[in-house]
Amino acid sequence: MARYREAVCRLCRREGVELYLKGDRCFTDKCAIKRRGYPPGQHGQRRPKHSDYGVQLREKQKAKRIYGLLERQFRNYFEKADRMKGKTGENLLILLERRLDSVTYKLGFAPTRRESRQIVRHGHFLVNGKKVNIPSFLVRSGDVLELREKSRKIPNVNESLDAVVRKGIPSWLELERDSFRGKIKTLPSRADIQEPIQEQLIVELYSK
Repeated sequence: MARYREAVCRLCRREGVELYLKGDRCFTDKCAIKRRGYPPGQHGQRRPKHSDYGVQLREKQKAKRIYGLLERQFRNYFEKADRMKGKTGENLLILLERRLDSVTYKLGFAPTRRESRQIVRHGHFLVNGKKVNIPSFLVRSGDVLELREKSRKIPNVNESLDAVVRKGIPSWLELERDSFRGKIKTLPSRADIQEPIQEQLIVELYSK
């Protein structure tokens, strides 16, 4: 599967906001936005001029990069959201939040979505007792996620879980730290999604 393999700090600088793609590093003085708060490249320090299309495009790119998706994957989610009942933009964000790699990240099994995607691909998780290694798997209300027994001694996983216990998790999720288990209490609503995304701009972009 194709994926972005370059320096992720460039993505934050390009979008002009912290996307928290490198976990705890993003909260330190080493954060690229704090050190060089302008887009990468030789013309990065010029004053940008954004048209309406440019603003919409940047919002779509930001959403793609937060969730670690390529263009075709993101477009497929939009088309699926457009066929669902309700507001297309809200449906899109809810679909993205329901991805298995996103849920395991929110539960604290990994410090970033990128690492969460990796441990899912390596088959470390069970969903309702069955092994699932597809990051794009969409969870449902009532699903139970569990880290496999042989994977519970991974240092990074334990450090990340301890950190999320201190910070807290979204209200639509439930975490049993001692048993390495998480539950989907209900599907997320728009109010539960705290990512800095203006979904209406994405809808306007794709509606052209």
